[in-house]
Amino acid sequence: QVQLVESGGGKVQSGGSLRLSCLASGFTLDDFSIGWFRQTPGKEREAVSCIRLSPYTRTSEFKYYSESVKGRFTISRDNAKNEVYLEMSGLKPEDSAIYYCAADSDFCSLTMTYWGQGTQVTVSS
Repeated sequence: QVQLVESGGGKVQSGGSLRLSCLASGFTLDDFSIGWFRQTPGKEREAVSCIRLSPYTRTSEFKYYSESVKGRFTISRDNAKNEVYLEMSGLKPEDSAIYYCAADSDFCSLTMTYWGQGTQVTVSS
């Protein structure tokens, strides 16, 4: 049974940092794309970042960042812990949202198969 559990959200001042964690179970990270998405009330869900081990080389990683977070957020994974992290720095009030971790055996998209429950990030100015 696939499960994703996010943690690490909270309140921080503008310019601050947070690290989100996504604990995965029921599958192997090497075989799945893991993405971070965010959503605020009244807005569509936005893809923030994604990571996937290359199915071709099985050594290099594909990483995606939205333009709005590129240079400020870093995605990484720890296979030993089956966790994926999103390091967020230089946070801005517009980064405030519920952040979701999602997984799919295919490449990242807005229609990922498995989703966590979300963790709230609030950035005050």
